[in-house]
Amino acid sequence: MTNRRSISQRAENVQPSATLAITNKANALRAEGKPVIGFGAGEPDFATPKTIVDAAVAAALDPATHRYSPAAGLPALREAVAVKTLRDSGYAVDPSQVVITNGGKHAVYQTCQVLLDPGDEVLLPAPYWVTYPAAIELAGATPVMIPTDESSNFTVTVEALEAATTDRTKMLIFVSPSNPTGAVYDETQIREIGEWAAQRGIWVMTDEIYEHLTYGDAVFTSMPALVPELAERCVVVNGVAKTYAMTGWRVGWMIGPEAVAKGATRIQSHLSSNVNNVAQRAALEAVSGSLDAVVEMRDAFDRRRRVMHQMLSNIDGVECVEPQGAFYAFPNMGGLLNRPIAGETAASTLELAAVLLDKVNVAIVPGEAFGAPGYARFSFALGDDDLVEGLTRITDLVNDH
Repeated sequence: MTNRRSISQRAENVQPSATLAITNKANALRAEGKPVIGFGAGEPDFATPKTIVDAAVAAALDPATHRYSPAAGLPALREAVAVKTLRDSGYAVDPSQVVITNGGKHAVYQTCQVLLDPGDEVLLPAPYWVTYPAAIELAGATPVMIPTDESSNFTVTVEALEAATTDRTKMLIFVSPSNPTGAVYDETQIREIGEWAAQRGIWVMTDEIYEHLTYGDAVFTSMPALVPELAERCVVVNGVAKTYAMTGWRVGWMIGPEAVAKGATRIQSHLSSNVNNVAQRAALEAVSGSLDAVVEMRDAFDRRRRVMHQMLSNIDGVECVEPQGAFYAFPNMGGLLNRPIAGETAASTLELAAVLLDKVNVAIVPGEAFGAPGYARFSFALGDDDLVEGLTRITDLVNDH
């Protein structure tokens, strides 16, 4: 007899987001009065630009936003996203290919729901963002992890992808700039991977959420713009969260062949109907407006990036590749493991994260969450003073023991 008292195996198996769990724990400790500094959250510490907020206020007062709207998104926003994609990526798409989603995370989940069936395999270079494996598995497919490390600047090669490919391989998840490593693929690498996927007939989901956050000589390149023959097997996911400091507004999108867009719209019509209309109108202002505020935020992130890289590199036992994009550093913390620190000996970065939170009230996300034990992700999307104070606490703790 079916056990009607049990929740589904799907719900039992899925793991909560490690980054959100770390952030929630840090917030709870702050509420208790502890001076916690969190390097976990992947969100800018800036306010959403005023012009965007003003557009939302106006939208909230407009009765037209008080009603249901099309499941695929407001037509004006879909059009604006198509225009913005050509402007920023050089990738020409029709508004009918755009589906507005409840944040970039929803776009990732929905892409997997549209493209994957049980038994399919998805190539997933590691380190990877924590949500990718869960989205793959919730579609009944299997993630195939492909390890990378600092020797290749955490980028994957065509040779490694080919070696992991089987007759069940359906899709590759590609992200540049990268969360969690801050790596940015160069144009040659992107062309090689895109051409390989096109020749192999493998779908690519390319996550472009950090497109505007590159530093130094690193340059963002959109794979389907560079490899046009891939477009019929490519889905771009993106959103306003990182670029415009709008993480809480929950507006993202997916762009793909019309059959994919129609499939996603059908699913969304049952899953959530339309995305919040006020947030969509705010996103319309964001993608249609000036990038001046984006440039200011990027300059601040660049400054913090350089400070963080230097301070992490100066900690005995820590090795850190300089991040080229996004707002994360991903240091190798192996030199801090299996040695006494503050009376504790951590055998893993999971244990090390617990020691840092307990001893000096600093929250980091251990590399295990990203498929990379021995590493950790540090966000530099926090205030300059907190960044220096948090890294100083870690430095002093390590130097004192």
